[in-house]
Amino acid sequence: MLFGFLKKAGPEDRAAGILYPIIVEKARTPDFYQFLGVPDTMTGRFDMIVLHTVLVVNRLRDEGKAGGKLAQALFDRMFVDMDQSLREQGVGDLSVPRHVKRMMSGFHGRRDAYETALQSDDPAVLVEALTRNLYGAVETPSIDMVNKIADYVRTCRNGLKRHNVNDLMNGRLVFAEVKR
Repeated sequence: MLFGFLKKAGPEDRAAGILYPIIVEKARTPDFYQFLGVPDTMTGRFDMIVLHTVLVVNRLRDEGKAGGKLAQALFDRMFVDMDQSLREQGVGDLSVPRHVKRMMSGFHGRRDAYETALQSDDPAVLVEALTRNLYGAVETPSIDMVNKIADYVRTCRNGLKRHNVNDLMNGRLVFAEVKR
């Protein structure tokens, strides 16, 4: 159920409430913006949150029903945050749902692109997905920067394999370090 307004908060909701701030904190790491060229804009920050959320949701997909519930709670938590952020920025109450719907569509498109890229044996597929999504506003991103982000994403994906659903339910989430 989107946003979970009508249900009692369960353990997945509490876990998502712990995991989501960890995701946001990692997505806001200054090195992404200062050294790896991700645009330091609302869109760039949104894209980094989406990328990290997708990595966790993708990992949870392998954890059966419990993983699916936590993935949904994490998705819901992200979009509650996006709704609140839009309102804090002064977006009018009547416009917020339209903006959130567009953000959800962007999330799903990026998720599909990243999942396809991570399943591919061709590293160029991930580089292309990151170039299109993270660096879409950058006229010509440095291939070195895009390759570093791609390496970071693959390292995170492999590191997340060490996190089982119990780790994540207990708020234990560690991402790779960002390499300049």
